[in-house]
Amino acid sequence: MNVDTKEIILEPADNNRLMSLCGPFDDNIKQLERRLGIEINRRDNAFKLVGKPLCVDAAANILLTLYVDTAPVRGVVADIEPEKIHLAIKESRVLEQTAESVPDFGKAVNIQTKRGIIKPRTPNQAQYIAHILDHDITFGVGPAGTGKTYLAVAAAVDALERQEIRRIMLTRPAVEAGEKLGFLPGDLSQKVDPYLRPLYDALFEMLGFERVEKLIERNVIEVAPLAYMRGRTLNDAFIILDESQNTTIEQMKMFLTRIGFNSKAVITGDITQIDLPRNAKSGLRHAIEVLAEVEEISFNFFHSEDVVRHPVVARIVVAYEAWEAADQKRKDAQGEQRRREAQAHYHLQNTQPAAGDDQEPAK
Repeated sequence: MNVDTKEIILEPADNNRLMSLCGPFDDNIKQLERRLGIEINRRDNAFKLVGKPLCVDAAANILLTLYVDTAPVRGVVADIEPEKIHLAIKESRVLEQTAESVPDFGKAVNIQTKRGIIKPRTPNQAQYIAHILDHDITFGVGPAGTGKTYLAVAAAVDALERQEIRRIMLTRPAVEAGEKLGFLPGDLSQKVDPYLRPLYDALFEMLGFERVEKLIERNVIEVAPLAYMRGRTLNDAFIILDESQNTTIEQMKMFLTRIGFNSKAVITGDITQIDLPRNAKSGLRHAIEVLAEVEEISFNFFHSEDVVRHPVVARIVVAYEAWEAADQKRKDAQGEQRRREAQAHYHLQNTQPAAGDDQEPAK
């Protein structure tokens, strides 16, 4: 097996920064070892890495980059959380097991917000942001945790900060995900807030709670259920339709025809988590079929490799995809078996002699 050894020294030596980088009980180092299949030995600020060349190089770059991030700000050393290690591994693309050079796909599509720079972690995310910037209508389709909604909200905040638009509209269909919520007390806002919480969370993270509240009061940011979009025309707006897999065909058509001049729309959804009644077709599925050839519309499809949540989420997505594929194969086999049995039964009925055919004619 091709094994490489690499030694790096992190300068300047600083015990507090090293503690932050390695994590409590060296948990961050152990995560790198476990995820990349390498061995890391440390003595003070000197690290020795042993493993496959691609993984060793990636781990060395991650350690060097994250050590820079620990530089103290106003005397306080920044903590390196396990999530940062996970995202750094995803960004390195080392788990794709390819020897090709990694393009710096994030440079041209970084999004600047007041809380910092938001940049894509995977090539699909980079393409998604680029398409949002270049197209009036963009679809983001894929499993949970791939950053579809978060990046769309980031792009909307960026456009608002640069005064390219005058308001942000966030909407989603109010469909129960299997559970019966029953009567929800309060005014309209309090009734629909549980459905729109993920959009609020992304806004709070990027703009801060107080600023979001002020922008909502001034109607610069509007959050509403999809039903309240009917009859409106939205100009100079950035519109995000979240959970679009739960729209009907009529709702999707209604939403797409609300878009006015100097407006952008981003539609996100996961076609594997449809909560509509069984006899209703998803508006997202239908839109993918109907609008595939429209040049002004961009479709972006995410996969389990694009999941940037806890690493187990990607494995959960893969496991469900494998089960669904096997289940569909089993159903197809059962359907084929029933078809053959029906054909055999039909053939048997039509080849049997009719009653009395074998009797001699009466004299």
